[in-house]
Amino acid sequence: MGWLWAVIVGFVLGLIAKAIIPGKQHSPLWLTTIGGILGAIVGNAVARGFGVEETPGIDWSRHIFQVVAAVIIVGLIDALYMQVRGNKRQRA
Repeated sequence: MGWLWAVIVGFVLGLIAKAIIPGKQHSPLWLTTIGGILGAIVGNAVARGFGVEETPGIDWSRHIFQVVAAVIIVGLIDALYMQVRGNKRQRA
């Protein structure tokens, strides 16, 4: 059941990241979800590094780290996707 939550959280984080990033993103939804999953993992690791592993109540600081990481990762994935996609169009 843990993998299902990872996909759901990754999907939501990926959509939030796409909404925050200015301009139009061209990466498909499945790639955005993977970026969101990676953002959650990286955000949790950074939060742990800052000593914010668990707090009483809602872990707002951990969620902020996750969103920031997801924005960076989804942005990088979209840039790489467009670069690869652009190269394929030039060859054809």
